[in-house]
Amino acid sequence: MRIFLAGATGVIGRRLVPLLIRDGHEVTGTTRLPDKAAALERAGVRTAVVDVFDGPALAAAVAAARPDVVVHQLTDLPDLLDAEGLNEALARNARIRVEGTCNLVAALQAAGVRRLVAQSIAFAYADGPRPCAEGAPLASTETGPQAVTARGVHALEELVTEMPGFDGVVLRYGRLYGPGTWAEAAAGPAPLHVDAAAEAARLAITRGAPGIYNIAEEDGEVAIDKARAELGFDPAFRIGDVAG
Repeated sequence: MRIFLAGATGVIGRRLVPLLIRDGHEVTGTTRLPDKAAALERAGVRTAVVDVFDGPALAAAVAAARPDVVVHQLTDLPDLLDAEGLNEALARNARIRVEGTCNLVAALQAAGVRRLVAQSIAFAYADGPRPCAEGAPLASTETGPQAVTARGVHALEELVTEMPGFDGVVLRYGRLYGPGTWAEAAAGPAPLHVDAAAEAARLAITRGAPGIYNIAEEDGEVAIDKARAELGFDPAFRIGDVAG
């Protein structure tokens, strides 16, 4: 298949690329930075240097790639956790989820793409009984420390699951750990190894009905029965386990 991977040089994108290439897909990957394009090309990816906030340029890139599926792994977070700059980083990331997702959805609709797989988060649920299934309410968008993040999550998930013309799949990822993330080991509720996150995206390209899926390890915080049953998701997956 032809895959358009938005955010190919991000934490999950870098782990997802070799899985897609292994499967024989033709991958077009985006990056905002020209100096990252060479690494993608060495990995076998056709590169589109484009800013997600430039709607016309993004639409042209999607149209040129003629993808069967678009995978949205765009974020705007620092490589290292910076407590002092965290609020600004979360605001930038929320903008990606709102404006960036809106532009990406418009681009794939114009190109006639039939499926979109997008990353969200599994730690934006409101207080209440645990574990949370996908239908549990999310945190308030109006008040509280999570409000900015919650607004971004609500906007992204509504765009992906409610806009017409394509099948939208939302993967609610747990707290990432592993190579390239902010943590070497699992920490906090609903952890998720970055390799398992990438594998869930790979699976969702061809599996699962449109809708929302919790993607995390089973620690009592979120329920992942749906992802196991419909996607074949296994939180124990690691790229090193793949033969070849």
